[in-house]
Order: sequence, then C-alpha cells, then structure tokens
Amino acid sequence: MNLYLTLKFLHILSSVVLVGTGFGSAYYMYFANRSRYRAAQSAVVPLVVRADWWFTAPTVIIQPITGVALAHMAGFPLTAPWLAASIALYFMAGACWLPVVWLQIRMSKLLANSDRTGSPLPPQYWTYARLWELLGYPAFLAMIAVFYLMVVKPSWGN
Repeated sequence: MNLYLTLKFLHILSSVVLVGTGFGSAYYMYFANRSRYRAAQSAVVPLVVRADWWFTAPTVIIQPITGVALAHMAGFPLTAPWLAASIALYFMAGACWLPVVWLQIRMSKLLANSDRTGSPLPPQYWTYARLWELLGYPAFLAMIAVFYLMVVKPSWGN
C-alpha cells in the first residue's frame, strides 16, 4: 500500500473513531443523566472521560495531520471552499469539545465526591450537564457536515 492510501485509511479510520466514540459516549452519558439513576451516572461519566482521553484525543490529533497531508498529496489547496469549510467546522467542533471535556471531568469529580460523602449531587452538576448537552449538539452537527464535505467535495461557485 502506498503512502497516500495508508494516510487515507488512517484518516477515515480515525474519523470513524472520533465521531463514533463521541456519539456513543454522549448517548450513554445523556441517558444516564436523564435517568437520574446514580449508579448508572457514577459508572458512565468516568468512562466517558476515559473514552475521550483514550480515543477522542488521539484522533483529534491524527485528523488534521492526515487531512492536510492528503489534501497536499491530492493537489487540493487548503483554500478550496469545501476544504476551508471543513477545516472551519472541525475547529468549531473542537471549540465545543474542549469545554465539554472540562465539564465531563468536573461532573465526574462531583459524582465521586457525592458518592464518597453520601450526599446528593449539587445543582452545579445539573448546570454542567445542561451545558455539556448544549455544546454537544453543534459539535456533532459540525462533524456530520465535515463528513458530507469530505465525501462530496462540492464545487461551490465553480
């Protein structure tokens, strides 16, 4: 397999892991929180944090490296409208993801403290949960749009 195909394979695989892990962990955390079943929350939230460190963080790094290399090798300028839009949407998703990671870590710590002391979750947990959810929607939609742009490569205005 040549370098281009190897990079393309890594790019596609890491995009699937990035979006799949994000969607899957968000699904479980969303429903664990909605259930208000503490045992589920206490199990799921720390696992979501771990999934972000083990799977999402590496793919966040792999995606732009392989993407820029592939664009260069294929002769696409980074200023091509579909590619520039993809890059902007990727950074927008990242701008949502970084605070989401912080919120998840804080929520996990609040859960652990509450479990340790036997106290109810503080209202701050639910504020974080709402922010986490609100930031997740635009991030996920941005990544779906990036998938579309990467596959279709529309020729806007050409």
